[in-house]
Amino acid sequence: MDKYGLVGYPLGHSFSRDFFNKKFRNENIDAEYINFEIPSVNSFPDILSGNPDLHGLNVTIPYKEKIMAYMDELSEEARQIGAVNVVRIGIRNGNIFLKGFNSDVIGFTRSISPLLTPHHRKALILGTGGASKAICYGLRQIGLDYTFVSRNPKEGMLDYSQITADIINEYQIIVNCTPVGTYPHTEECPELPYAAIGNNHLLYDLVYNPEETLFLRKGRERGAVTKNGLEMLTLQAQAGWEFWHSKD
Repeated sequence: MDKYGLVGYPLGHSFSRDFFNKKFRNENIDAEYINFEIPSVNSFPDILSGNPDLHGLNVTIPYKEKIMAYMDELSEEARQIGAVNVVRIGIRNGNIFLKGFNSDVIGFTRSISPLLTPHHRKALILGTGGASKAICYGLRQIGLDYTFVSRNPKEGMLDYSQITADIINEYQIIVNCTPVGTYPHTEECPELPYAAIGNNHLLYDLVYNPEETLFLRKGRERGAVTKNGLEMLTLQAQAGWEFWHSKD
């Protein structure tokens, strides 16, 4: 039986495990999908050596960047983004050969593009982790400007205390790439001047549990278009399956 899996810590509820095991049942694929919850990326080689039938992995927080050191090759997107969330496991010259990909950018751009209108030209990206790198790459692909917002901003970024009503009016797309608002902390949301949000805004949250975060609810109550990260996850999972079975 072929094996696939998810590497991260902590994992808790796993969208990927549910998605792929359901896919395997529905399509009569002789495979299983396993969660590999490891407290250190240093345990990654143990996963490979202990699971010789492993053909592909997804990677999530906090290892999307750290896992890159173990790759033998990177796709162009993964190299430019600086984060890997899909690993294809193969054999080359008798040795395990790992290629890293990034499917987050595919899931995000395909999910957000139908919601964009001509006045959506600039985006605030909340957070600076591995997922946010894919988001900024995707925004560039579809021709949009962006600025990062961080609790610990580097040069060219904004601190949350700097987000004024004027900035909210200028940046009419807001993408939350932080875990703030994720279950069970459902009464938390990024610190923004929500009163400045209106019906020209688009709020996109990579969080999908709960279905509507407080961030999205506050935007919806002020007329903004809102979307959670579930479709993005589904699209990036489908892209990951394609990466595992591609020949490039």
